[in-house]
Amino acid sequence: MNNVIEKEKVKIENLIYEVRGVQVMLDSDLANLYECTNGTKSINLAVKRHPNRFPERYMFQLTDDEYKNLRFQFETAKSKMSRTLPYVFTETGVAMLATVLKTSVAEKISIEIMDAFVSMRHYIIKNKDIYTSLNNINNKLVNYENKMLEHDEKFNYLFSKFDTKEQLFLIGQTYSSYRSILEILNMAKETIIVVDEYADIIFLDLIRNIKCNITLITKDSNRLSNIEIEKYNREYHNLTVVRNNSFHDRFLIVDRKEIYLSGSSINNAGNKTFMIIRIEKESVKDTILNDIDKIINK
Repeated sequence: MNNVIEKEKVKIENLIYEVRGVQVMLDSDLANLYECTNGTKSINLAVKRHPNRFPERYMFQLTDDEYKNLRFQFETAKSKMSRTLPYVFTETGVAMLATVLKTSVAEKISIEIMDAFVSMRHYIIKNKDIYTSLNNINNKLVNYENKMLEHDEKFNYLFSKFDTKEQLFLIGQTYSSYRSILEILNMAKETIIVVDEYADIIFLDLIRNIKCNITLITKDSNRLSNIEIEKYNREYHNLTVVRNNSFHDRFLIVDRKEIYLSGSSINNAGNKTFMIIRIEKESVKDTILNDIDKIINK
């Protein structure tokens, strides 16, 4: 377990609170877990650099009343007190935050936090009578938590039925889907070809640490401008972009050998239920590569 967590002897589950009917974590707790050098300033800066990735359903600032009520839940209120109203992140917001922070422990801690959110949902259902009484939660919230528990159980059951050729991601599995896509891309030794007509800067974040040549086939749109691509390549030098909208589906091609069909664009992964399927039939793979070569070599 991470040294910061061991040092403070704090369970991540104890850092998850209930606000506006959803489970959230405080920016100060996340800054501590992610070992941000400048505390919440590092988190605020990361969010400001990527404002489109953090809508209100991902993060929001507490009101004065909410903060006062939340302080009653703190185990050590003294350490939580702040002169300014803090921001909180929902489960999806925490997953998104992990993609923009650059600390050495962000990936490991994010996995532990996602596990903690799932564990908390199970705990809430198991103790829903006490939980409802203590927090004045209405029946709608209890039903919501039941649905989330069913969501987790359904995901675990369905995922266990698929082998490595197919992966299923349900609504809300944002972090898991990003991790799966990144794992596929990291298998590459020489080249990567990605076909995704809606690719945006989230794609750039995924590939910036990959040490091989990458070709992105995407349509000409405002989602990923030539200026953004030029700025990216000044630092990382691994991306070639081909503007074309001949493909409807999304493909991830590793070393021209492994081809994966993705039902979702990378920037929307986890927003809706989708699958990633490894294409096995050689004739299909050859046809896809031939079409791609025609576009690249125009």
